[in-house]
Amino acid sequence: MTKPKIEIEFIQRLRELTGLGMMDCKRALEETNGDIQQAIELLRKKGADVAAKRADKSTGEGLVHAYIHPGSRIGVLVEINCETDFVARTQDIKQLAQDLCMQITALKPLYVSPEEVDPKFIEHEKEIFKAQMAESGKPEKVINQIVEGKLNKLYTEICLLKQSYVKNDQFTIEQLLQELIAKTGENIKIKRFARFEIGS
Repeated sequence: MTKPKIEIEFIQRLRELTGLGMMDCKRALEETNGDIQQAIELLRKKGADVAAKRADKSTGEGLVHAYIHPGSRIGVLVEINCETDFVARTQDIKQLAQDLCMQITALKPLYVSPEEVDPKFIEHEKEIFKAQMAESGKPEKVINQIVEGKLNKLYTEICLLKQSYVKNDQFTIEQLLQELIAKTGENIKIKRFARFEIGS
């Protein structure tokens, strides 16, 4: 079976949307008969698969990146870990660190991931959500599903990995990280961050 001929502008468009290499984009478009949305989904799935396979690899290298927002009223420090010093020094990791600092400056996440959120805080939020639904007359099963939905929405606000990427809201930060793991072939983790703002 011959592969469909993919126009170069489609490959470049997909590359702009995903930040992945030309050959990866070309292969994804060939597999999806030139459908850009399906190609994005395919690349995301491949990125998630690679990330899952690398998840248990030790991340003893990395970098700490500092960013001061114009006006010197907001500063961010972020630590990114990876498997080798070689990858830690690549432009891709430096760019990720800078992009994360911009993300943290703009969207003010409180945690890296949902696993870091204090369970007491989550229970408190659940109680508030349930109290809001108490008068609705809906069955408990439905209320619990709505509460889970509200919790997931909360995570997209307070957890860095679950936030939409400010430079391209087609992706979450988690998906951005998965794609970089697929590209480098190494496990990469956002270890921690700190955001400083005058007067807060």
